[in-house]
Amino acid sequence: MTRKISDKRKILVVDDDEKILFAFRQVFSQEGYRCITAESGEEALDKVVSEKPDVIFMDIAMPGLGGLETLRQIKARNATVPVIMITGYGTMQTAIKAIQFGAFDYLTKPLDVEKIREEVKKALPDRAHSASTPEVQSHFKADVIDRYELIGSTLAMQEIYKLIGSVAMTPNHTSVLITGESGTGKELVARAIHYSGPAASEPFIAINCTALPDALLESELFGHEKGAFTGAVEKKRGKFEIAGRGTIFLDEIGTLPSSLQQKLLRVLQERECERVGGNESYHIDARFVAATNVDLEAEVSKKRFREDLFFRLHVVAIHLPPLRERKDDIPLLAGYFLKKYAERIKKQIKGFSDETMQLLLRYSYPGNIRQLENIIERAVIFSKGEMIQPENLQEKMTANASGLKVLPIVSSVFGESRHHILEMFEKQFVIEQLKKHRGNVTVAARESKMTRQNFQRLMKKFKISAEHFRHRPADRE
Repeated sequence: MTRKISDKRKILVVDDDEKILFAFRQVFSQEGYRCITAESGEEALDKVVSEKPDVIFMDIAMPGLGGLETLRQIKARNATVPVIMITGYGTMQTAIKAIQFGAFDYLTKPLDVEKIREEVKKALPDRAHSASTPEVQSHFKADVIDRYELIGSTLAMQEIYKLIGSVAMTPNHTSVLITGESGTGKELVARAIHYSGPAASEPFIAINCTALPDALLESELFGHEKGAFTGAVEKKRGKFEIAGRGTIFLDEIGTLPSSLQQKLLRVLQERECERVGGNESYHIDARFVAATNVDLEAEVSKKRFREDLFFRLHVVAIHLPPLRERKDDIPLLAGYFLKKYAERIKKQIKGFSDETMQLLLRYSYPGNIRQLENIIERAVIFSKGEMIQPENLQEKMTANASGLKVLPIVSSVFGESRHHILEMFEKQFVIEQLKKHRGNVTVAARESKMTRQNFQRLMKKFKISAEHFRHRPADRE
Protein backbone atom coordinates (compact mmCIF):
# COMPACT_ATOMS: atom_id res chain seq x y z
CA MET A 1 0.00 0.00 0.00
CA THR A 2 1.29 3.45 -0.93
CA ARG A 3 2.43 5.55 2.03
CA LYS A 4 0.49 8.82 2.23
CA ILE A 5 2.35 12.09 2.48
CA SER A 6 1.23 13.78 5.68
CA ASP A 7 1.89 17.39 4.80
CA LYS A 8 0.08 17.32 1.45
CA ARG A 9 2.90 18.73 -0.64
CA LYS A 10 1.58 20.68 -3.64
CA ILE A 11 2.53 19.70 -7.17
CA LEU A 12 1.63 21.98 -10.07
CA VAL A 13 1.20 20.29 -13.47
CA VAL A 14 1.16 22.60 -16.51
CA ASP A 15 -0.04 21.15 -19.84
CA ASP A 16 -2.63 22.08 -22.46
CA ASP A 17 -3.66 18.41 -22.83
CA GLU A 18 -6.48 17.44 -20.45
CA LYS A 19 -5.57 13.74 -20.72
CA ILE A 20 -2.07 14.46 -19.43
CA LEU A 21 -3.45 16.51 -16.55
CA PHE A 22 -5.89 13.71 -15.66
CA ALA A 23 -3.09 11.13 -15.65
CA PHE A 24 -0.94 13.26 -13.35
CA ARG A 25 -3.90 13.82 -10.99
CA GLN A 26 -4.40 10.07 -10.71
CA VAL A 27 -0.75 9.36 -9.96
CA PHE A 28 -0.29 12.13 -7.42
CA SER A 29 -3.61 11.54 -5.61
CA GLN A 30 -2.54 7.91 -5.05
CA GLU A 31 0.74 9.17 -3.60
CA GLY A 32 -1.05 11.56 -1.23
CA TYR A 33 0.06 14.81 -2.89
CA ARG A 34 -2.20 17.72 -3.69
CA CYS A 35 -2.21 18.17 -7.48
CA ILE A 36 -2.85 21.64 -8.92
CA THR A 37 -3.18 22.06 -12.68
CA ALA A 38 -2.78 24.84 -15.23
CA GLU A 39 -3.45 24.73 -18.98
CA SER A 40 -1.19 27.58 -20.07
CA GLY A 41 2.01 29.36 -19.15
CA GLU A 42 0.09 32.45 -18.10
CA GLU A 43 -2.11 30.44 -15.74
CA ALA A 44 0.96 28.67 -14.37
CA LEU A 45 2.58 31.98 -13.41
CA ASP A 46 -0.56 32.93 -11.47
CA LYS A 47 -0.68 29.56 -9.70
CA VAL A 48 2.99 29.82 -8.71
CA VAL A 49 2.15 33.04 -6.84
CA SER A 50 -1.22 31.99 -5.37
CA GLU A 51 -0.53 28.31 -4.58
CA LYS A 52 3.25 28.30 -3.97
CA PRO A 53 3.75 24.72 -5.24
CA ASP A 54 6.57 22.52 -3.97
CA VAL A 55 7.29 20.96 -7.38
CA ILE A 56 6.23 21.85 -10.94
CA PHE A 57 5.87 19.54 -13.96
CA MET A 58 5.51 21.58 -17.15
CA ASP A 59 5.18 20.83 -20.86
CA ILE A 60 7.50 22.73 -23.19
CA ALA A 61 5.17 22.97 -26.21
CA MET A 62 2.14 25.07 -25.25
CA PRO A 63 0.20 27.75 -27.14
CA GLY A 64 0.79 31.32 -26.05
CA LEU A 65 3.52 31.53 -23.44
CA GLY A 66 5.72 28.48 -24.13
CA GLY A 67 7.19 26.24 -21.46
CA LEU A 68 10.76 27.54 -21.66
CA GLU A 69 9.74 31.19 -21.34
CA THR A 70 7.37 30.28 -18.50
CA LEU A 71 10.27 28.46 -16.81
CA ARG A 72 12.47 31.53 -17.18
CA GLN A 73 9.82 33.75 -15.59
CA ILE A 74 9.13 31.28 -12.78
CA LYS A 75 12.81 31.17 -11.92
CA ALA A 76 12.96 34.96 -11.95
CA ARG A 77 10.19 35.03 -9.33
CA ASN A 78 10.99 31.91 -7.31
CA ALA A 79 14.41 30.42 -8.00
CA THR A 80 14.09 27.56 -5.50
CA VAL A 81 11.00 25.69 -6.75
CA PRO A 82 12.06 22.56 -8.72
CA VAL A 83 10.63 22.62 -12.27
CA ILE A 84 10.65 19.39 -14.30
CA MET A 85 10.18 20.04 -18.01
CA ILE A 86 8.35 17.62 -20.32
CA THR A 87 8.53 17.34 -24.08
CA GLY A 88 7.25 15.00 -26.77
CA TYR A 89 10.38 15.51 -28.88
CA GLY A 90 13.63 16.38 -27.20
CA THR A 91 16.38 18.14 -29.14
CA MET A 92 19.83 19.05 -27.91
CA GLN A 93 19.09 22.79 -27.90
CA THR A 94 15.81 22.40 -26.00
CA ALA A 95 17.37 20.20 -23.34
CA ILE A 96 20.35 22.53 -22.87
CA LYS A 97 18.12 25.60 -22.63
CA ALA A 98 15.85 23.91 -20.10
CA ILE A 99 18.76 23.02 -17.83
CA GLN A 100 20.38 26.44 -18.21
CA PHE A 101 17.09 28.24 -17.49
CA GLY A 102 17.05 26.36 -14.18
CA ALA A 103 15.02 23.21 -14.80
CA PHE A 104 15.45 20.54 -12.13
CA ASP A 105 15.20 17.85 -14.80
CA TYR A 106 13.99 17.22 -18.34
CA LEU A 107 11.75 14.28 -19.32
CA THR A 108 10.58 13.03 -22.71
CA LYS A 109 7.27 11.40 -23.58
CA PRO A 110 5.92 8.76 -23.28
CA LEU A 111 6.20 9.31 -19.54
CA ASP A 112 7.06 6.49 -17.16
CA VAL A 113 4.96 6.56 -13.97
CA GLU A 114 7.84 5.21 -11.88
CA LYS A 115 10.13 7.87 -13.31
CA ILE A 116 7.62 10.58 -12.33
CA ARG A 117 7.49 9.25 -8.77
CA GLU A 118 11.29 9.18 -8.62
CA GLU A 119 11.51 12.78 -9.85
CA VAL A 120 9.14 13.97 -7.11
CA LYS A 121 11.13 12.16 -4.43
CA LYS A 122 14.37 13.66 -5.72
CA ALA A 123 12.93 17.17 -6.03
CA LEU A 124 11.14 17.53 -2.71
CA PRO A 125 14.08 17.06 -0.30
CA ASP A 126 16.12 19.55 -2.28
CA ARG A 127 13.56 22.31 -1.81
CA ALA A 128 14.94 23.60 1.47
CA HIS A 129 18.54 23.50 0.37
CA SER A 130 18.38 24.64 -3.23
CA ALA A 131 20.38 27.70 -4.15
CA SER A 132 19.40 30.51 -6.43
CA THR A 133 19.84 29.72 -10.08
CA PRO A 134 22.73 31.66 -11.60
CA GLU A 135 21.88 34.16 -14.26
CA VAL A 136 22.10 32.49 -17.64
CA GLN A 137 23.45 33.80 -20.88
CA SER A 138 21.14 36.48 -22.28
CA HIS A 139 21.32 35.22 -25.83
CA PHE A 140 21.71 31.73 -27.21
CA LYS A 141 24.22 31.09 -29.96
CA ALA A 142 21.71 29.19 -32.09
CA ASP A 143 23.50 29.94 -35.35
CA VAL A 144 26.69 28.33 -34.06
CA ILE A 145 24.98 25.47 -32.21
CA ASP A 146 23.06 24.50 -35.36
CA ARG A 147 26.33 23.69 -37.10
CA TYR A 148 27.33 21.34 -34.30
CA GLU A 149 23.94 19.82 -33.49
CA LEU A 150 23.90 16.48 -31.72
CA ILE A 151 21.08 14.37 -33.14
CA GLY A 152 19.17 11.84 -31.05
CA SER A 153 16.09 11.43 -28.89
CA THR A 154 16.93 8.22 -27.02
CA LEU A 155 17.14 8.31 -23.22
CA ALA A 156 20.94 8.06 -23.34
CA MET A 157 21.18 11.15 -25.55
CA GLN A 158 18.70 13.12 -23.40
CA GLU A 159 20.92 12.48 -20.38
CA ILE A 160 23.93 13.75 -22.34
CA TYR A 161 22.05 16.93 -23.33
CA LYS A 162 21.28 17.59 -19.67
CA LEU A 163 24.93 17.08 -18.72
CA ILE A 164 26.01 19.53 -21.44
CA GLY A 165 23.57 22.14 -20.14
CA SER A 166 24.82 21.74 -16.57
CA VAL A 167 28.54 21.66 -17.36
CA ALA A 168 28.41 24.64 -19.71
CA MET A 169 27.48 26.93 -16.82
CA THR A 170 30.27 25.77 -14.46
CA PRO A 171 33.53 27.74 -14.04
CA ASN A 172 36.24 27.09 -16.63
CA HIS A 173 38.35 25.29 -14.01
CA THR A 174 35.90 22.37 -14.30
CA SER A 175 37.54 19.94 -16.72
CA VAL A 176 35.54 17.46 -18.79
CA LEU A 177 36.50 14.01 -20.09
CA ILE A 178 34.46 12.68 -23.03
CA THR A 179 34.73 8.96 -23.78
CA GLY A 180 33.37 6.85 -26.61
CA GLU A 181 34.32 4.92 -29.70
CA SER A 182 35.62 6.67 -32.81
CA GLY A 183 32.87 8.37 -34.79
CA THR A 184 30.40 8.81 -31.92
CA GLY A 185 30.61 12.63 -31.93
CA LYS A 186 32.94 13.51 -29.06
CA GLU A 187 34.04 16.80 -30.62
CA LEU A 188 30.38 17.75 -31.14
CA VAL A 189 29.83 17.37 -27.39
CA ALA A 190 32.89 19.53 -26.68
CA ARG A 191 31.65 22.23 -29.05
CA ALA A 192 28.14 22.07 -27.58
CA ILE A 193 29.57 22.66 -24.08
CA HIS A 194 31.58 25.62 -25.38
CA TYR A 195 28.83 27.30 -27.41
CA SER A 196 26.19 26.77 -24.71
CA GLY A 197 28.18 28.62 -22.04
CA PRO A 198 28.90 32.25 -21.21
CA ALA A 199 32.27 32.12 -23.05
CA ALA A 200 30.71 31.16 -26.41
CA SER A 201 32.27 34.18 -28.11
CA GLU A 202 35.77 33.11 -26.98
CA PRO A 203 37.94 30.78 -29.12
CA PHE A 204 37.33 27.03 -29.35
CA ILE A 205 40.74 25.45 -29.95
CA ALA A 206 40.73 21.82 -31.12
CA ILE A 207 44.01 19.87 -30.87
CA ASN A 208 44.44 16.30 -32.10
CA CYS A 209 47.15 14.79 -29.93
CA THR A 210 48.01 12.19 -32.60
CA ALA A 211 48.31 14.62 -35.51
CA LEU A 212 51.67 16.19 -34.63
CA PRO A 213 55.10 14.72 -33.82
CA ASP A 214 56.01 14.87 -30.12
CA ALA A 215 58.66 17.55 -30.72
CA LEU A 216 56.20 19.88 -32.45
CA LEU A 217 53.29 19.17 -30.11
CA GLU A 218 54.91 20.90 -27.13
CA SER A 219 55.60 24.04 -29.17
CA GLU A 220 52.06 23.91 -30.59
CA LEU A 221 50.49 23.72 -27.14
CA PHE A 222 52.72 26.04 -25.09
CA GLY A 223 54.21 28.30 -27.78
CA HIS A 224 57.91 29.11 -28.11
CA GLU A 225 60.33 32.01 -27.85
CA LYS A 226 62.48 33.22 -30.73
CA GLY A 227 65.58 31.05 -31.02
CA ALA A 228 64.22 28.30 -28.75
CA PHE A 229 65.18 25.69 -31.34
CA THR A 230 66.30 25.46 -34.96
CA GLY A 231 63.62 27.07 -37.10
CA ALA A 232 62.13 29.18 -34.29
CA VAL A 233 62.77 32.44 -36.13
CA GLU A 234 60.17 34.39 -34.16
CA LYS A 235 58.13 34.22 -30.97
CA LYS A 236 54.97 32.13 -31.30
CA ARG A 237 51.91 32.00 -29.03
CA GLY A 238 50.74 28.48 -28.18
CA LYS A 239 47.20 27.10 -28.44
CA PHE A 240 46.76 27.34 -24.66
CA GLU A 241 47.47 31.08 -24.78
CA ILE A 242 45.36 31.71 -27.90
CA ALA A 243 42.33 30.04 -26.29
CA GLY A 244 41.88 32.95 -23.88
CA ARG A 245 38.80 32.27 -21.74
CA GLY A 246 37.42 29.82 -24.28
CA THR A 247 37.79 26.04 -24.58
CA ILE A 248 40.80 23.82 -25.29
CA PHE A 249 39.71 20.49 -26.77
CA LEU A 250 42.37 17.78 -26.52
CA ASP A 251 41.27 14.94 -28.78
CA GLU A 252 42.80 11.45 -28.36
CA ILE A 253 44.31 12.50 -25.01
CA GLY A 254 45.35 8.88 -24.38
CA THR A 255 48.14 9.22 -26.96
CA LEU A 256 49.77 12.21 -25.24
CA PRO A 257 53.49 11.46 -24.60
CA SER A 258 54.42 10.93 -20.93
CA SER A 259 56.65 14.05 -20.87
CA LEU A 260 53.73 16.20 -21.98
CA GLN A 261 51.35 14.45 -19.57
CA GLN A 262 53.46 15.78 -16.70
CA LYS A 263 53.47 19.32 -18.14
CA LEU A 264 49.71 19.24 -18.78
CA LEU A 265 49.14 18.15 -15.18
CA ARG A 266 51.10 21.20 -13.99
CA VAL A 267 49.00 23.44 -16.24
CA LEU A 268 45.76 22.04 -14.80
CA GLN A 269 47.05 22.37 -11.23
CA GLU A 270 48.62 25.82 -11.41
CA ARG A 271 46.79 27.31 -14.40
CA GLU A 272 49.98 28.71 -15.88
CA CYS A 273 52.81 27.57 -18.17
CA GLU A 274 55.90 28.80 -20.03
CA ARG A 275 56.67 28.94 -23.74
CA VAL A 276 59.40 26.58 -24.98
CA GLY A 277 62.73 28.34 -24.44
CA GLY A 278 61.17 30.97 -22.18
CA ASN A 279 61.38 31.82 -18.48
CA GLU A 280 58.22 33.85 -17.96
CA SER A 281 54.89 32.18 -17.17
CA TYR A 282 51.53 33.19 -18.57
CA HIS A 283 48.10 32.47 -17.06
CA ILE A 284 45.60 30.06 -18.65
CA ASP A 285 41.90 30.79 -18.23
CA ALA A 286 40.39 28.34 -20.73
CA ARG A 287 38.36 25.23 -19.96
CA PHE A 288 40.02 21.90 -20.78
CA VAL A 289 37.86 19.27 -22.47
CA ALA A 290 39.62 16.00 -23.31
CA ALA A 291 38.36 13.07 -25.38
CA THR A 292 39.49 9.49 -25.86
CA ASN A 293 38.34 6.28 -27.50
CA VAL A 294 40.51 4.11 -25.25
CA ASP A 295 39.93 2.98 -21.67
CA LEU A 296 42.06 5.50 -19.75
CA GLU A 297 41.61 3.66 -16.46
CA ALA A 298 43.12 0.58 -18.09
CA GLU A 299 45.96 2.74 -19.44
CA VAL A 300 46.54 4.05 -15.91
CA SER A 301 46.75 0.51 -14.53
CA LYS A 302 49.31 -0.32 -17.25
CA LYS A 303 51.34 2.78 -16.29
CA ARG A 304 50.85 4.30 -19.75
CA PHE A 305 48.79 7.25 -18.50
CA ARG A 306 49.35 9.26 -15.34
CA GLU A 307 46.77 8.55 -12.63
CA ASP A 308 46.96 12.09 -11.23
CA LEU A 309 46.33 13.57 -14.70
CA PHE A 310 43.42 11.19 -15.25
CA PHE A 311 41.70 12.44 -12.08
CA ARG A 312 42.39 16.07 -12.99
CA LEU A 313 40.67 15.59 -16.34
CA HIS A 314 37.91 13.36 -14.98
CA VAL A 315 36.08 16.05 -12.99
CA VAL A 316 33.01 15.60 -15.20
CA ALA A 317 32.72 12.49 -17.37
CA ILE A 318 30.47 12.18 -20.41
CA HIS A 319 30.24 8.83 -22.20
CA LEU A 320 28.85 8.66 -25.73
CA PRO A 321 27.24 5.30 -26.55
CA PRO A 322 28.05 3.62 -29.88
CA LEU A 323 25.38 3.82 -32.58
CA ARG A 324 24.60 0.10 -32.26
CA GLU A 325 23.35 0.83 -28.71
CA ARG A 326 21.02 3.66 -29.78
CA LYS A 327 19.48 2.24 -32.95
CA ASP A 328 16.19 4.06 -32.32
CA ASP A 329 18.09 7.20 -33.35
CA ILE A 330 19.11 5.80 -36.76
CA PRO A 331 15.97 6.99 -38.67
CA LEU A 332 16.42 10.48 -37.17
CA LEU A 333 20.12 10.61 -38.02
CA ALA A 334 19.61 9.15 -41.50
CA GLY A 335 16.90 11.72 -42.23
CA TYR A 336 19.15 14.55 -41.03
CA PHE A 337 22.05 13.43 -43.25
CA LEU A 338 19.71 12.84 -46.21
CA LYS A 339 18.42 16.42 -46.02
CA LYS A 340 21.96 17.78 -45.59
CA TYR A 341 23.43 16.04 -48.64
CA ALA A 342 20.35 16.27 -50.85
CA GLU A 343 20.45 20.06 -50.44
CA ARG A 344 24.21 20.17 -50.96
CA ILE A 345 24.11 18.02 -54.12
CA LYS A 346 20.81 19.62 -55.23
CA LYS A 347 18.76 16.43 -55.55
CA GLN A 348 15.05 16.01 -54.86
CA ILE A 349 15.00 12.95 -52.59
CA LYS A 350 12.03 12.38 -50.29
CA GLY A 351 13.25 9.56 -48.10
CA PHE A 352 14.15 5.89 -47.77
CA SER A 353 12.29 2.82 -49.00
CA ASP A 354 11.13 0.44 -46.25
CA GLU A 355 13.71 -2.16 -47.27
CA THR A 356 16.49 0.42 -47.20
CA MET A 357 15.55 1.58 -43.71
CA GLN A 358 15.50 -2.02 -42.49
CA LEU A 359 19.03 -2.47 -43.83
CA LEU A 360 20.15 0.71 -42.09
CA LEU A 361 18.61 -0.48 -38.81
CA ARG A 362 20.22 -3.93 -38.98
CA TYR A 363 23.77 -2.78 -39.65
CA SER A 364 26.21 -2.68 -36.70
CA TYR A 365 28.15 0.51 -37.69
CA PRO A 366 31.69 -0.18 -36.44
CA GLY A 367 32.46 3.40 -37.55
CA ASN A 368 29.41 4.76 -35.69
CA ILE A 369 27.72 8.02 -36.74
CA ARG A 370 30.59 9.09 -38.96
CA GLN A 371 30.14 5.87 -40.94
CA LEU A 372 26.37 6.34 -41.19
CA GLU A 373 26.93 9.86 -42.55
CA ASN A 374 29.33 8.54 -45.18
CA ILE A 375 26.84 5.82 -46.18
CA ILE A 376 24.02 8.36 -46.62
CA GLU A 377 26.24 10.79 -48.56
CA ARG A 378 27.21 8.01 -50.96
CA ALA A 379 23.58 6.88 -51.28
CA VAL A 380 22.47 10.41 -52.20
CA ILE A 381 25.21 10.65 -54.84
CA PHE A 382 24.18 7.39 -56.54
CA SER A 383 20.41 7.68 -56.11
CA LYS A 384 18.44 8.23 -59.33
CA GLY A 385 14.91 8.43 -57.92
CA GLU A 386 12.92 10.12 -55.16
CA MET A 387 13.66 7.36 -52.61
CA ILE A 388 16.95 5.84 -51.46
CA GLN A 389 16.93 2.17 -52.51
CA PRO A 390 19.02 -0.76 -51.19
CA GLU A 391 21.23 -0.73 -54.28
CA ASN A 392 22.30 2.83 -53.37
CA LEU A 393 23.89 1.59 -50.13
CA GLN A 394 27.36 0.16 -49.70
CA GLU A 395 27.65 -3.41 -50.98
CA LYS A 396 28.67 -4.85 -47.61
CA MET A 397 25.38 -3.68 -46.06
CA THR A 398 23.21 -5.45 -48.64
CA ALA A 399 25.49 -8.50 -48.61
CA ASN A 400 25.16 -8.89 -44.86
CA ALA A 401 21.38 -8.76 -45.09
CA SER A 402 21.18 -12.04 -47.00
CA GLY A 403 24.38 -13.72 -45.90
CA LEU A 404 26.40 -14.21 -42.75
CA LYS A 405 26.13 -11.30 -40.33
CA VAL A 406 29.46 -9.58 -39.71
CA LEU A 407 29.92 -9.17 -35.98
CA PRO A 408 31.83 -6.22 -34.52
CA ILE A 409 35.24 -7.37 -33.23
CA VAL A 410 36.21 -4.86 -30.55
CA SER A 411 39.40 -6.50 -29.29
CA SER A 412 42.16 -8.81 -30.50
CA VAL A 413 41.76 -10.73 -27.21
CA PHE A 414 39.33 -13.60 -27.83
CA GLY A 415 37.74 -13.52 -24.38
CA GLU A 416 37.07 -9.78 -24.50
CA SER A 417 35.49 -9.95 -27.96
CA ARG A 418 33.35 -12.96 -27.03
CA HIS A 419 32.11 -11.17 -23.89
CA HIS A 420 31.17 -8.10 -25.97
CA ILE A 421 29.23 -10.18 -28.53
CA LEU A 422 27.40 -12.09 -25.79
CA GLU A 423 26.36 -8.84 -24.10
CA MET A 424 25.09 -7.47 -27.43
CA PHE A 425 23.06 -10.65 -27.93
CA GLU A 426 21.60 -10.61 -24.39
CA LYS A 427 20.52 -6.98 -24.67
CA GLN A 428 19.03 -7.37 -28.16
CA PHE A 429 17.20 -10.57 -27.13
CA VAL A 430 15.55 -8.87 -24.13
CA ILE A 431 14.55 -5.82 -26.20
CA GLU A 432 13.03 -7.96 -28.97
CA GLN A 433 11.01 -10.04 -26.50
CA LEU A 434 9.69 -6.92 -24.74
CA LYS A 435 8.79 -5.35 -28.09
CA LYS A 436 6.95 -8.50 -29.17
CA HIS A 437 4.95 -8.73 -25.93
CA ARG A 438 4.32 -4.98 -25.42
CA GLY A 439 6.38 -4.81 -22.22
CA ASN A 440 4.74 -7.81 -20.51
CA VAL A 441 7.70 -9.22 -18.58
CA THR A 442 5.93 -12.37 -17.41
CA VAL A 443 4.93 -13.45 -20.93
CA ALA A 444 8.33 -12.46 -22.39
CA ALA A 445 10.16 -14.52 -19.77
CA ARG A 446 7.85 -17.52 -20.22
CA GLU A 447 8.29 -17.58 -24.01
CA SER A 448 12.06 -17.23 -23.54
CA LYS A 449 12.04 -20.34 -21.29
CA MET A 450 13.53 -18.23 -18.51
CA THR A 451 12.45 -17.51 -14.97
CA ARG A 452 10.95 -14.06 -14.48
CA GLN A 453 13.75 -13.27 -11.99
CA ASN A 454 16.49 -14.09 -14.53
CA PHE A 455 14.75 -12.10 -17.26
CA GLN A 456 14.43 -9.10 -14.92
CA ARG A 457 18.09 -9.49 -13.97
CA LEU A 458 19.03 -8.98 -17.62
CA MET A 459 16.68 -5.99 -17.84
CA LYS A 460 18.37 -4.43 -14.82
CA LYS A 461 21.83 -5.21 -16.19
CA PHE A 462 21.15 -3.25 -19.39
CA LYS A 463 18.87 -0.63 -17.77
CA ILE A 464 15.87 -1.64 -19.89
CA SER A 465 12.43 -0.46 -18.72
CA ALA A 466 9.35 -2.55 -19.60
CA GLU A 467 7.24 0.62 -19.45
CA HIS A 468 9.01 1.93 -22.56
CA PHE A 469 7.46 -0.88 -24.64
CA ARG A 470 3.91 -0.82 -23.26
CA HIS A 471 2.67 2.07 -25.37
CA ARG A 472 4.46 1.13 -28.59
CA PRO A 473 2.79 -0.71 -31.44
CA ALA A 474 4.08 -4.24 -31.92
CA ASP A 475 6.65 -4.53 -34.69
CA ARG A 476 5.34 -5.93 -37.93
CA GLU A 477 6.88 -9.19 -39.00
